[in-house]
Amino acid sequence: MTSQVVICMAKELKSASTKNDAPIWAKLAEYALKPSIARRDINLNRIAQLTKENDTVVFPGKVLGTGDVGHKITLYSFSISDSAADKILEKGGKLISHTKLIEQNPTGKGVVFLG
Repeated sequence: MTSQVVICMAKELKSASTKNDAPIWAKLAEYALKPSIARRDINLNRIAQLTKENDTVVFPGKVLGTGDVGHKITLYSFSISDSAADKILEKGGKLISHTKLIEQNPTGKGVVFLG
């Protein structure tokens, strides 16, 4: 069963997609409504391989703390382990909410979508 928080988030993402003509937010809403068993995990070392300094990264799943990100990133994910969060913050990176993500990148340009 999908929680009310997730349903509300999906509605906000779909609305932002329509308003800003940004299909990335509709895709993220689609991932949010999938059952949690269908979501993926990713380690920090894989994020480090796929991104560069100051990237804004979206991952529709759980971020795990194996490895390290050697550069600063801004991350939005559905879930994150404490060790992964600590490592990102230590490098000067940020963890943001979906509302802040849409506010900073309304059209989704420049956002690295891993998923």
